[in-house]
Amino acid sequence: QVQLVESGGGLVQAGGSLRLSCAASGRTFSSYAMAWFRQAPGKEREFVAEMTWSAWSDISTRYADSVKGRFTISRDNARNTVYLQMNSLKPDDTAVYSCAGRDRRAAMYTSWGQGTQVTVSS
Repeated sequence: QVQLVESGGGLVQAGGSLRLSCAASGRTFSSYAMAWFRQAPGKEREFVAEMTWSAWSDISTRYADSVKGRFTISRDNARNTVYLQMNSLKPDDTAVYSCAGRDRRAAMYTSWGQGTQVTVSS
């Protein structure tokens, strides 16, 4: 069973930066996908960014339009950790951010972290 543990949330002023971390354990991650989602109060959970990799293909990434150019997803293979670097933060980015994992070929995300709060003040 995969365990995902997020860290790095907090309170930041608009225009500032934060880096979220998601440490994964419980299996080998040679062919896998991990993503960040967020949910603001009163809103549905939304996709933020995703990274997919395997031993035989290049790493691929994709982002929600609302964060393109501001957020970057990256991975430390040795640490089984995925990061979300968030720059130029806006109050609209305020939400609980959760990381999720799935086998690379799966259609749905099956493993979820507990979430970390990001609050951006104006």
